[in-house]
Amino acid sequence: MLTSVDPDVMKALGDPLRLRIVNLLARETLCTTHLVEETGARQTNLSNHLKVLREAGLVETEPCGRFTYYRLRPDVLAGLSGQFATLAESARTAGEHRRACP
Repeated sequence: MLTSVDPDVMKALGDPLRLRIVNLLARETLCTTHLVEETGARQTNLSNHLKVLREAGLVETEPCGRFTYYRLRPDVLAGLSGQFATLAESARTAGEHRRACP
């Protein structure tokens, strides 16, 4: 059975730009300036998306002078992956179980 997937994590990953940010951060730790260059998004828009990712627990920050670097939290992604693997396994056996219609 799938154990409570955090809806904030799912919402955060459901936006195309945030998903792109996650994919970029999977390759390397980046600051906002790098993310603006990579995505073409405006800095204020990007900052709002990074806030959502931060609040969902998907990224963490590291201040460096006047810049802030962002990196993924692989433990959160691994936990989500495990929950989906459990759901997939449950779905494999669901075909064996069928409720009778009244």
